[in-house]
Amino acid sequence: MTDARTDATTPDAGDAPTAARGRGPVVAALMLGMALAALDGTVIATAVPQIVTELGGLSVFSWLFSGYLLAVTVTLPVYGKLSDTYGRKPVLITGVILFLIGSLLCAVAWNMPSLIAFRVVQGLGGGALQGTVQTLAADLYPLKERPRIQARLSTVWASSSIAGPALGGLLAGYADWRWIFLVNLPVGAVALWLIARHLVEPTRTRTAVRVDWLGALSVFATGALLLTALVQGGVAWPWLSAPSLALFAAAGALAVLTVIVERRAAEPIIPGWVWRRRTIAAVNLSLGALGLLMVAPTVFIPTYAQTVLGLGPIAAGFVLSAMTLSWPISAAFSNRVYNRIGFRLTAVTGMALAMLILLAFPLLPYPGQPWQPALIMFLLGAALGLVQLPLIVGVQSTVPWSERGTTTASVLFCRQVGQSLGAALFGALANAVLTARVPSGDLNDPSTLTPAAVDAAVDHVHLGAAAAAALALLTLLTLAPRRFPVLPAPD
Repeated sequence: MTDARTDATTPDAGDAPTAARGRGPVVAALMLGMALAALDGTVIATAVPQIVTELGGLSVFSWLFSGYLLAVTVTLPVYGKLSDTYGRKPVLITGVILFLIGSLLCAVAWNMPSLIAFRVVQGLGGGALQGTVQTLAADLYPLKERPRIQARLSTVWASSSIAGPALGGLLAGYADWRWIFLVNLPVGAVALWLIARHLVEPTRTRTAVRVDWLGALSVFATGALLLTALVQGGVAWPWLSAPSLALFAAAGALAVLTVIVERRAAEPIIPGWVWRRRTIAAVNLSLGALGLLMVAPTVFIPTYAQTVLGLGPIAAGFVLSAMTLSWPISAAFSNRVYNRIGFRLTAVTGMALAMLILLAFPLLPYPGQPWQPALIMFLLGAALGLVQLPLIVGVQSTVPWSERGTTTASVLFCRQVGQSLGAALFGALANAVLTARVPSGDLNDPSTLTPAAVDAAVDHVHLGAAAAAALALLTLLTLAPRRFPVLPAPD
């Protein structure tokens, strides 16, 4: 499809895992898997009050989200390497099974610590779902057709993210919060059956494989410590406190150890070529910055809409949903742009527009009308649709089958780390602005948070997001090649 090279891990008959006429059931399975991952990221949000009422653990409930995030993020590069080694099918099946086991365990959790632990099990499966679904989409379709499947996956992700809070609130309010996890079981079972029955990967000839389990463990430990420090810093303890500094120091030491381990490994989990190749390094850094800037709208716009504009939770969700509506539409048409001007220039155009749109947010009138931030979100989604999909499709098209899983996982890993870093940095920025504008300086009392203070904090956060967009733009202009070195399609 997109690579002409043949090596010890490349399928003998090309890199297509399933014949074109048999792709439908596999695509359906991928969409179901994407829906599971997207729903699980948002469906629990509106059920937190009911969960805390039954299980307790108000002081640690945030780990219901961050525990899942930790597991997904740090396992992405591991699953990417494993899919290049053993194939996509066994990795995806393993991920779905882990996700369903985690869902079932979450449904029978007896206290908050057990629910958090089982959410981590879900995340271990979610990491395989995210990375392998994106990689299989590239395997299934040649470059010219790839935007079609990627647009479908983007639409599923956006629709599921929007429906998640509503579904969670409906189940928690009219049934029981445990059904939030139980509904995953039939959906996941169908996806598992479709994958097992219809996904056929060409036979690959390969000599004995040495899996870098030590490298996988060191990557997991480093990522876990770093993301724990970022998620809990400024929340569970001050940034400059002993726990925070100890976690950052330990993460730094483990990062050095990981580099040493990976350099000595025969087949490292994160190979050095991921950063030595200009195209992959540029995409990694750019999508890391994209993940960082995405925190501004997704985390702070709902609070802005409720506190500054006086909207209810559902209406506030619709303000943000304007972005998730325009993003997949823009992504679906992005192939017409990058086929004319190239991947790099398409992403540069989208990121430049995103930077200008983010800079426009602080110029909105105070308090303003709901359609004004909704319009900003709609335009932002349209701009970012020209960034993420072209970069992912482009970088996948520069590597052979045997490197595609690792490459895709490195890109998604950097985006996830960017999101975690953005949550920490922008959370600290917002708290600093709010503290300076709240008379008592106490943010624990919600009644002290005036609309003007929240408006100022969200304005500063969007300026920070614009700076992240500028960083991504600079990376693309200086590091990414003018033309991505796309591999020719096989005859």
